[in-house]
Amino acid sequence: MFAFLRGELVTVSREEAVVEVSGIGYLLHISSGTSRRLPPEGSQVRLFTHHYIREDLQQLFGFLDEEELQLFRLLLTIGGVGPKLAMAALSGLSVGEIQEAIVANRPETLYGITGVGKKTAARIILELRDKILKIQPATSGKPAGASHAIQLNEDALAALMTLGFPKPAAQKAISGILETSPGLSVEEVVRAALTAIHNNS
Repeated sequence: MFAFLRGELVTVSREEAVVEVSGIGYLLHISSGTSRRLPPEGSQVRLFTHHYIREDLQQLFGFLDEEELQLFRLLLTIGGVGPKLAMAALSGLSVGEIQEAIVANRPETLYGITGVGKKTAARIILELRDKILKIQPATSGKPAGASHAIQLNEDALAALMTLGFPKPAAQKAISGILETSPGLSVEEVVRAALTAIHNNS
């Protein structure tokens, strides 16, 4: 219903923000990460939105960037995860930290989030890992018949960049892994690259 709202930031707290658009004040539920990054009250702001509708409830959720909105919506596809828990996850960890935990199969990273137990963490990783790994850059202009190695490199690079790693560091890690272990899957390359990047940081 609403793609985004652009207007004056009237008030902001850790969990809520009010944005005035054409004389109407919209109350949006936000993560603590978005709250910390918002400009001072009285500034102009644009927030991407998700309109949550239930029989007895309507709520607007606001996000400073599309990556956070996208992850929020992915979390809502998990059985037992509602908007309150999804927002708690985004308040407890950054988008990159959640994505990294999912891709690297580290449910213990998610246990610290209020309301997320072992079963829920396992379900989040099981159901979202492939969706995150399949996020790929546009392939227009790529020569037909590109080799499997090139496609594997592109898929792994896209996954690491989605996690927030800079392209040069991600590409360096991937190249080193493919030179020594060319037969790995995309998921295995991403996991090995994450280890290599952390060891070199």
